Amino acid sequence: MPLTVLLVDDEPLVRAGLRAVLEAQPDIEVVGEAADGAAVVPLVRELRPDVVAMDVRMPLLDGIEATRAVLRTVDRPPKILVITTFENDEYVYGALRAGADGFLLKRARPAEIVHAVRLVAAGDSLLFPAAVRRLAAEYGTSKARTALERAALTEREGEVLRRMARGLSNAEIATDLVVGTETVKSHVSAVLAKLGARDRTQAVIAAYESGFVTPS
Repeated sequence: MPLTVLLVDDEPLVRAGLRAVLEAQPDIEVVGEAADGAAVVPLVRELRPDVVAMDVRMPLLDGIEATRAVLRTVDRPPKILVITTFENDEYVYGALRAGADGFLLKRARPAEIVHAVRLVAAGDSLLFPAAVRRLAAEYGTSKARTALERAALTEREGEVLRRMARGLSNAEIATDLVVGTETVKSHVSAVLAKLGARDRTQAVIAAYESGFVTPS
């Protein structure tokens, strides 16, 4: 089965460019398009895409609110890849905090766009650029620090979280720590459970906001 994608952007040329890049791949199919976040939930329910590639700034409903709406109202929601012009866009950080799974610049090269869609769909590593890491650290709070302390991560879980924050996949973490991939998956699951995080993105945001991990 091909990897299915829904494109959401208020600029027709951007949608056309993304469609051309993605549909050149034999394993990716663009199943629909929308010009605003307000149309996302009905289309997701109808088309059941694997990934929504969504502009973060749109006139009626922006990518932040559209992300929240999808995650709040759709059973088994798709992965959400937010797209923007500027990497230090606070809207991007807001979308990631709301539950988006990755980040892509509109000026990305075709190979980077394809890689981003596949990476987000796989769900075992992150697209979390340096600029967004700095924003997460700037938004750090004592509440976030207390929450991470209460999570009581083991030493190995902490090592795994630090590598998750670097964007490493489960396989890469396993290689780095010289353990099996299944062991890493177990540690990742434990980290998410202890932090009360929906996914890797939310766990990494918690790591930066708490100061457990600092931007390099």
